[in-house]
Amino acid sequence: MTQADGGARPARPVLAGADLAKNYGRTTALHHASLVVDRGESVAVMGPSGSGKSTLLYCLSGVVMPDGGEVVFDGVRVDELSDAGRTDLRRSDFGFVFQFPGLLPELSAVENAALPLMLDGTARRDAVARARELFPSLGLDGLERRRPGELSGGEAQRVGIARALVLAPAVVFADEPTGSLDTRTGDEVISLLVSTVKDRQAALVLVTHDERVAKRCDRIVQVVDGRTLPEPKRVQ
Repeated sequence: MTQADGGARPARPVLAGADLAKNYGRTTALHHASLVVDRGESVAVMGPSGSGKSTLLYCLSGVVMPDGGEVVFDGVRVDELSDAGRTDLRRSDFGFVFQFPGLLPELSAVENAALPLMLDGTARRDAVARARELFPSLGLDGLERRRPGELSGGEAQRVGIARALVLAPAVVFADEPTGSLDTRTGDEVISLLVSTVKDRQAALVLVTHDERVAKRCDRIVQVVDGRTLPEPKRVQ
């Protein structure tokens, strides 16, 4: 479809938060914060401790309801969905990577990665087969049967990335994904996360305090005192 003047209609961003506000009692976590993310784009959100960067991520992902403003995912107002609707959205279209992967010790690496599919009703055999397909690109080939206790920190975090990607989400949210890793391992993990998400044409919203990690993304947005700076910093 084209506009009346014959020009191509600009692509709609996959995710947009506008004028977001969030208070916890008398503490203001977000104040007129906004962020727009395109498909296939990786955005790092940085700021001092307590600046509101994690709150911004959780409002954008529907984990936390903002007190004001709006969040739109692919044309749907996330902030107007019911609790069940937001849960369904997180299970079908959003993936999450946290500082600690939280793998279940009784499951193998590939079963941990396949868990979202199994919870969504996919038969175990089919879920494991789909999860296994992600392992080579994440440097996990041959580790499918290992338990979490038999994995290094970097390997466990890569399994967490596989778990986030197994449902082919449109947006992956990552909160300090390298915070518990040493510098070398963190560099390896963030490179795999950014490249794998981009290869799948998903968007990545990544919260980090580490500028080395942030520079791996397409763009850096600063959050200060609950506000996103008016001119996000572009990575050169």
